[in-house]
Amino acid sequence: MSALHIKKGASKHSAYNLRPTFSDVNERHTLALLVENEPGVLARVIGLFSGRGYNIESLTVAEVDHTGHLSRITIVTTGTPQVIEQIKAQLGRIVPVHEVHDLTVEGSSVERELAMLKVVGDGDKRVEALRLADIFRANVVDSTLGSFVFEITGAPEKIDAFADLMRPLGLAEVARTGVAALLRGE
Repeated sequence: MSALHIKKGASKHSAYNLRPTFSDVNERHTLALLVENEPGVLARVIGLFSGRGYNIESLTVAEVDHTGHLSRITIVTTGTPQVIEQIKAQLGRIVPVHEVHDLTVEGSSVERELAMLKVVGDGDKRVEALRLADIFRANVVDSTLGSFVFEITGAPEKIDAFADLMRPLGLAEVARTGVAALLRGE
């Protein structure tokens, strides 16, 4: 007997989606868009969010196909399920947008982010900062007598945890790239 493939939100006793059609709960979604790499496209996508009061938690853009002139925009946003569906529908109607994928719904995905953190301190604080960096597998990319610059990659939660631990040790500055994400598997 083969295993049943049941979608998120359905129970094991029903093949129908039993999730309510409306909800007040805000959900975090990662959206991946494939767009034409031409002037003004990013402004149009961002204008859709700002014009309707939607928040963007993370934004990453890069050209992914030089010959086809295509770029990938990865956006992390929050909203109710209705708002997320509305965002996806409106993004799909923008002319230079070729594809809109909700990585949160389409399956498990891998999310990574890169951050650089400057920690200023001396004595025991420097030793503790280096010890924590080793635990988190962060690299020292710059070192002076009074500070370190650490480079760390991983899930956003890992970077948040590392930054929280560095605050009492003299965290002075943080630069983050934003989330890059891909669906797992084939």
